[in-house]
Amino acid sequence: MAKLYFRHGTVSSAKTLNLLAVAHNYRSQGKLVVLIKPALDDRFGADVIRSRVGIEQPADMKVLADSHIDRKEFDGVSCILVDEAQFCSAAVIDQLRAISVDLNIPVICYGLRADFRTNLFEGSQRLFELADSIEEVKTTCAFCNRKAITNLKHVGGRATLAGPSVELGAEEKYFPACYACYKEQHAMAGVQQAA
Repeated sequence: MAKLYFRHGTVSSAKTLNLLAVAHNYRSQGKLVVLIKPALDDRFGADVIRSRVGIEQPADMKVLADSHIDRKEFDGVSCILVDEAQFCSAAVIDQLRAISVDLNIPVICYGLRADFRTNLFEGSQRLFELADSIEEVKTTCAFCNRKAITNLKHVGGRATLAGPSVELGAEEKYFPACYACYKEQHAMAGVQQAA
């Protein structure tokens, strides 16, 4: 039976680069891969999955929170790869889980675990509940050499907890941080955190 995978990491941990490398490996063996992304992620273009190092591929499918995924799209497919899976709804994750079982196609989802307030995203939570395999894509803290576990949001060069949970951005706004530096950056900015 094929598995549902969740490969999570902080911002700037090369999740999308990893996804594109997996797609390349399948395709270099003559296998068909479907690349899926949430429709709301238009940072690099509405129809593109792009790594911060500049490598990109067109998305084969974009999903909304209420999308019904047509299983006919996966005839002959060897693998389904999902970028920014944290932005998928629980209902979309449920459909991907069912596809991995019913169609025997591995589904590999890449995404953030939590937002800049350290709260799980809906898609990530559902993946933690359903995935057969959960793997961390690691990177180091932007402020020290410890492993990053949080996503630190900066506005105007200062840490903040303000704004909506889903607010698109890249390295101009979000930094990978260990928890000690996450707390320190907020303290330096005068941001009060919940205990």
